[in-house]
Amino acid sequence: MFGLRYLMSALSTQIALVILPWAATGCIPLHAASFPQPVQIDTGALTGIQSIQFPNVTRFEGIPFAAPPVGDLRWKPPIPPRKWKGVLKADHLSPVCAQVSRTMLMFPFITKEFFPDLAVGMSEDCLYLNVWTPAKSAADKLPVIVWIHGGAFQEGSTSVPSNNGQGLAAKGVVVVAINYRLGILGFLASPELDMESPHRVSGNYGFLDQIEALKWVHRNIASFGGDPDRVTIAGQSSGAGSVNFLTISPLAKGLFQRGIAQSGTRYMRDPGPTGNNPMTYKTLRDAEADDAAYLDKCGVDVAKLRKMSMEEINKLPFPPFPPAFFGPNVDGWVLPAGYDETYSRGAQNDVPIIAGGTADEGGANPGTKTTVPEYRQWAKDKFGDMAEEFLKLYPAGTDNEATKQRLIVARDWQRSSIYLWAHSWQGKSRNKTFIYQWNHVYPGPNQEANGAFHGSDIPYVLNSLWTVSERPFKDDDRSVANMMASYWANFAATGDPNGKGLAEWPAFSPDSRVAMQLGDKTGVIPVATDSRFEFFKRFFDTHLAK
Repeated sequence: MFGLRYLMSALSTQIALVILPWAATGCIPLHAASFPQPVQIDTGALTGIQSIQFPNVTRFEGIPFAAPPVGDLRWKPPIPPRKWKGVLKADHLSPVCAQVSRTMLMFPFITKEFFPDLAVGMSEDCLYLNVWTPAKSAADKLPVIVWIHGGAFQEGSTSVPSNNGQGLAAKGVVVVAINYRLGILGFLASPELDMESPHRVSGNYGFLDQIEALKWVHRNIASFGGDPDRVTIAGQSSGAGSVNFLTISPLAKGLFQRGIAQSGTRYMRDPGPTGNNPMTYKTLRDAEADDAAYLDKCGVDVAKLRKMSMEEINKLPFPPFPPAFFGPNVDGWVLPAGYDETYSRGAQNDVPIIAGGTADEGGANPGTKTTVPEYRQWAKDKFGDMAEEFLKLYPAGTDNEATKQRLIVARDWQRSSIYLWAHSWQGKSRNKTFIYQWNHVYPGPNQEANGAFHGSDIPYVLNSLWTVSERPFKDDDRSVANMMASYWANFAATGDPNGKGLAEWPAFSPDSRVAMQLGDKTGVIPVATDSRFEFFKRFFDTHLAK
């Protein structure tokens, strides 16, 4: 499957070496790894290859962290992989976990750097990870970032170009990117599956995969020069939701020491401007009922699903989006309780946290025009009896004003929500929290209409702009990427993003309603005006906590 592709890759690499400036020195042999080879881990020996783009980084890609979840292991917790004999060549990406992509249909302006590279294939046998290390020896004990990809728990992969962590690793951090089961194969809940579990639960297999990967990191990352006691879990969208869920899972306790949640954190009483929230969960019983209703409409049951191939399962009709099926559930084992209960008891995995989102997500759509009647109707539908008060705080007498106000509202809403989440999280936390909003516009066609859209921060945080050929990046973009990767690397090292040459990012304080603006005009900004913040707080408090 991989032979021709990687032969072509090797040829292109040789061509690249001819033209890169450091190639002329003769100091970097083709595909030689700067990290001592082979590396011995608990399942065997393996070798990697040197990064062409970042010569101080060694790539190890396609390392199994669990046994293939196929056959009798479908809808079972992951188990460790088998040991191998000889030396494994960890020099290519693993297959994409079984999925059907819907992102292109929903967001046609998003280009291929945000989609899995299907040239690597698709398989249920997908529980592999990548390690990108700048270490020179196993004794270096560098900080570690474990990247959890997004995709609404339905799609995504470590093969997504923008998820490439080599550029972030070049900042002095060992970066690990993991796959995990998705959709119906990762989150199906049913009474039949409950009976197969010693805990009498089902679903959340994707989270169990993530936890298994973190166990692998704890056991093996020192062999790559990483420090198992300085592990940061980080992710975007449902990857950020995963970070938040892992902070309330006792099964993940001690497996990480920091967390970064990009576009996946909301206050527990926030209904969300669009109703789509990566922190959303169901009870186990509700998840089972919803999943059973979906299967009934498809004319299948668990017994029939077990006999179906991956290809047949992928041909089942789409569930509604946002997903009404196959997502996280509070099962009493992986997730014993929801956020509000967990935080109120101080039972979360208490670690330093970075949390924030992008300026043009969650209802902020720069390219969408709004008329005054539409704006007033939206306010009535969203805020009910509080609509008139809202319209006094965010008045609009013309269509142009209505359009601008919708953007301002969405951004104030997001910052207020994340601030209130931080207030709740910090109630019994002993560690620092840092909140932000990203506002750098992603360049390309219709960039002003798309703005700083959901996910546009990923290539900057991971310093992976080099993987993108369709976008006209300029020096300003590369400067912003350098800044973002530096903040994230500093946080992984110390639990604080601040460092030399960076704008000061204050830790959250209940006495100061501010957030960090990252991207353009980086610096501290108000969460919202006092009256607008108080409005959102009272509005949120009319909803039940999750």
